[in-house]
Amino acid sequence: MIKISNIFSENISAVEEAIGYGVAYDVVKRELEIGGKKAYYYYLFCLTNDMLAEQLIDGYLSANYEENAEDFAKRFAHVASTKVSDDVSQMAQDLFSGDSLLIVDGYDKVIVSDTKSIPTRSLSEPENDHVLRGPREGFLENLKENTALLRKRLKTKELVMKRFTVGDFAPTALQLCYIKGRASESFVRDIERKIGEIRVDALSMGQESLAECLTGAKWYNPFPKFRFTERPDAASAMLLEGSVIILCENSPMAMILPSSLIDFLQESDDFYFPPSIGTYFRLLRMAIFFTSLFLTPLWYLCVKNPEIVPKYLEFILPSKEALPIFAQIIFIELILDAIKLASINTPTMMNGSIGIVAGLIIGDFSVNAGWLTPEVVLYMSIVAISNFTQPSFELGYAFKFCRVLTIACIELFDTPGFIIGISASLIMIIKNHTVTKKTSYLYPMKPFSWKALKRQIIREKLNPESNQSKNSKK
Repeated sequence: MIKISNIFSENISAVEEAIGYGVAYDVVKRELEIGGKKAYYYYLFCLTNDMLAEQLIDGYLSANYEENAEDFAKRFAHVASTKVSDDVSQMAQDLFSGDSLLIVDGYDKVIVSDTKSIPTRSLSEPENDHVLRGPREGFLENLKENTALLRKRLKTKELVMKRFTVGDFAPTALQLCYIKGRASESFVRDIERKIGEIRVDALSMGQESLAECLTGAKWYNPFPKFRFTERPDAASAMLLEGSVIILCENSPMAMILPSSLIDFLQESDDFYFPPSIGTYFRLLRMAIFFTSLFLTPLWYLCVKNPEIVPKYLEFILPSKEALPIFAQIIFIELILDAIKLASINTPTMMNGSIGIVAGLIIGDFSVNAGWLTPEVVLYMSIVAISNFTQPSFELGYAFKFCRVLTIACIELFDTPGFIIGISASLIMIIKNHTVTKKTSYLYPMKPFSWKALKRQIIREKLNPESNQSKNSKK
């Protein structure tokens, strides 16, 4: 660890080497004279508030020389939040975060001023987290703004926000948020310990890198362990329910933990409608989504064993010959993923065209050409729509992998293959765990809690009278 000394020239050399002056074009150096003493002022023009920096410089030029850096900072650097430091590596990190540095001849410490001006996009509704009702604002890539969005909704001293830094080479700031008295203290301590034990060069992929560091999950288990939201109202609601939120610098997502399987099937819209409508939405979403796991495997099992199909259901069987059914199902699964990838990389104005062209090619032309049967197209279309009835992209693909695995087992082993595939899927769900392994991924089914399960299935009504009575008792 390099420290600042009383030798001015050595201090300048050490700091300039640490901040890359002369190599990084965005590092600006201003030569000043303070009370007859030579001084240098450093900042990043891309991350610094120019007006605030100029005010500081004007104040420095008219300042008197003090005996030490602490006294000087108190008297003449009051325009911005200021500290003094003698750690060269730490002040380099401060500079790259948007702070400015002042080195004065004769001082054994550097004056660090908070002059950040982080570029951010304006508040807007998240593209991937829409609601029919509710606020039209989402998290940004700036921790300060995200903190303000939570504080605006939870005006209480019990809201605790702790700052961490992860990354040895390129540090990334994290913020752990929870409500004291509602979140489990032992769970919070476990998360803090896990974050403190992370040793990586950088969180290159933001919260995905953080998630992999926290869990060390087996790659073959596709079921997600974290929920994400871009909505401050959803994050605030989860904090009130006792969850822990992690905000990551440069990411517009809030990580919610712990998260069980059934938590992924909730949406913000469930709470912006009356309880009866919210409950209907939730039950419909659960039924459709779990149907996507069983629909095509059961239909393929019936195709391979037509004798088990009752006469009144014989219309579900293929009506004409084409490619093998297994090949058709895998083909459409791959094509659907290809369409998703194409839509991601397609300009917004052309997204509709991509969907229309893909639908015509797969739905009509492939059937007319004799490649696919109408039944396969129908059932796979239902499955594709089902995947969009819940907000978690990761959970949708976890069910997709389980579905393809079950179909492959049916192709290899017929009826026993269906049992093998479903059993393997259940084992992956049961073997999965939350971030600390102390809370069950199947809660509230394991351990069973009827009250919690009922709350997950049925959108309960907020009872103001009970809240008033509780407050009056306090």
